[in-house]
Amino acid sequence: MIFRKSEPPTTPEPEAQPARPGSKGRPTRTRKEAEAARRRPLVVDDRKEARRRDRERANQERMEAQHALMTGDEKKMPLQHRGPERSFVRDVVDSRRNIAELFFPLALVFMLVALVLPLIRPDLTTLLSTGMIIVLWGGIAMCVVDGFLLRKRLRRVLTDRFGEVQQGLVGYGIMRAIQIRRFRLPRPQIKHGEAPR
Repeated sequence: MIFRKSEPPTTPEPEAQPARPGSKGRPTRTRKEAEAARRRPLVVDDRKEARRRDRERANQERMEAQHALMTGDEKKMPLQHRGPERSFVRDVVDSRRNIAELFFPLALVFMLVALVLPLIRPDLTTLLSTGMIIVLWGGIAMCVVDGFLLRKRLRRVLTDRFGEVQQGLVGYGIMRAIQIRRFRLPRPQIKHGEAPR
């Protein structure tokens, strides 16, 4: 008698069911799988690479901010220079000739002369020091008076245009007036004598 191995009964393959309308077409993840996918390390594996990326990003942001200060693009300027009120203050200051921006280069020249001239002509030291004191204190007094006039004007025009004067705007304008026009940042957008925008 020959025994044949009986083959296991073949079960028909389940037919692929068509996807229901609106279904995602795959089984839902378990909670464990979802949490594992969301999990990130608190400390990155490669700290050097992370530091390098942070430095590059900071340099890029700094370069964009510097470029914005040169071109007047307010969207990328540092926060302390943004806003219509600050832009208006800059225009008010840039439209006038400020005594401080003229005085500081002149004071620097006087100080250099005061250092060099006594080496050449020691007999003029007393006269020179008296003249320097008069010129420097006179210039400082003129800068203070000009600062008060600018303060009064800024308060008036800001109240007329924006209603209430924000804290710090007048000081922002006075600090800008002290700087030499060529070195001001953001760069002046109007010429001397033009009406502020």
